[in-house]
Amino acid sequence: MSVSAPAILQRDQPEGVPPLPLTGERTLPDIPEENYWFRRHLAVYEWIARRVAGLSVIDMACGEGYGSDVLARCARSVVGVDANPEAHEHARLRYRRENVRFARDLIESFPEPADAVVFLQTIEHVQDAPTVLAHFRLLVGDGGVVFVSTPNVLTLAPKGAERSDNPWHIHEYRAQEFEDLCRGTFGTVEMYGLFHARKLHVHELALKLGWDAVHQRLRLTKPFYDRFTPAISARDFALRPAAECDLDRALDFIAACRP
Repeated sequence: MSVSAPAILQRDQPEGVPPLPLTGERTLPDIPEENYWFRRHLAVYEWIARRVAGLSVIDMACGEGYGSDVLARCARSVVGVDANPEAHEHARLRYRRENVRFARDLIESFPEPADAVVFLQTIEHVQDAPTVLAHFRLLVGDGGVVFVSTPNVLTLAPKGAERSDNPWHIHEYRAQEFEDLCRGTFGTVEMYGLFHARKLHVHELALKLGWDAVHQRLRLTKPFYDRFTPAISARDFALRPAAECDLDRALDFIAACRP
């Protein structure tokens, strides 16, 4: 009889806030093993936050709520929308700012207009992406902006594979395909790529020089990554406009879409 592994839960949550389990469907803060993915997402939220200062914002598929909290540092108001009851309750209890609230609703039907919609690392989970983007277009009207991000299948999937093994992803995109999707709904689409920077860039170079073989031979793998992964910060990622980078090499794509 097989025994399932115990759930990995968030650590050190505030009193009265139930920790969420790591399922692979969404990333979470406060889990050392998940820190790379959390910081990778956080870097994009922080980049967007500087661009929505003073605006009303909807954070669609907000999950645990950390992104809504980051946006609320600059935005006039933020609504974090998520249909999952556990995530909604966690976010509602944990992130308490006067200008942020959380709504349990579907992204396809949430009705409130806003100046900006943020939809990060979720469109790859969506069955009918054009319909979802069209709904966001209606919410922001003629003068708003929609920020959408998704992983690059060319760097996410194993070399030579058509897609990654993430069971939650319905469709994974290449750069041109993702841009074409956004342009099908919006008149103006600015594309950006997310890349490793600072110590993650150095680590990337070390891997090309054979670091994997070295740490395994010296039996340093676990001690090294037990320290390295929790030390990653949002500053170890950099966003670059499409004109200044090769999007096919990006980790994630970010599209700033305007009607």
